[in-house]
Amino acid sequence: MRWPILFTLCAAVTALISPRFGGPLQAQVAEAAPGKDALVVEVKGLPPRAAPSDYSAHAQVGAVTIAADFTAHAVNTQDGLLTTPDYVVVEAGVFGPPDAKLMLSMGDFSLRINGKKAVLPQEPYELVAKSIKDPDYEAPASNSASKTIITGAGKEQAPGVDPNAPPPALIPVPFEIKRGWQLRVKRDSLPIGDRTLPQAGLLFFTYSSPAKGIRSVDLIYSGPAGKATLSLNP
Repeated sequence: MRWPILFTLCAAVTALISPRFGGPLQAQVAEAAPGKDALVVEVKGLPPRAAPSDYSAHAQVGAVTIAADFTAHAVNTQDGLLTTPDYVVVEAGVFGPPDAKLMLSMGDFSLRINGKKAVLPQEPYELVAKSIKDPDYEAPASNSASKTIITGAGKEQAPGVDPNAPPPALIPVPFEIKRGWQLRVKRDSLPIGDRTLPQAGLLFFTYSSPAKGIRSVDLIYSGPAGKATLSLNP
């Protein structure tokens, strides 16, 4: 009689454990796997333009040509416009003879604004991604300040609004949406490493002041190909 009882107990324990550690856990892994794969985005840069002359400025450095456009706080990705209040952006292209290669590094580029002696170093996209915004994103209506009605007696609250109630809590941008913006920035940044030319992509430099105060912009290249300074249109 012991074996049938023992078998019954084991079957009962298995039935209890299986739903807890089998079904739901496997379902969570199955659901998480596609999302995780979707977040794997490589730095590929932007499609290079047809020629260096298609950029507003370009300069020859040995056998290589550096070309660039200054876009201020605008981040022109392949999927549309984003903005960043804390950085300014340069879209750069690096051209060379057919099948030429060039080692591209974070320290190759710097930016001089308004002729200042101190230059701004290029910043990694990981830092920039935290401040990325989409000008077309529509925040929930509850994030807007409550409207008021102005009467002859002064300022009155709109109907249905408790004047003593605290302001509503702001609803943040959903993680999935913000993550999508960040991945666009990562993908379109100028690739680094030993690359076959041409290459193009976004460069970022810390600058939180309004762009209207920028009078002159110089992009400085100092890398394996040599040295060059490009005067960009602010």
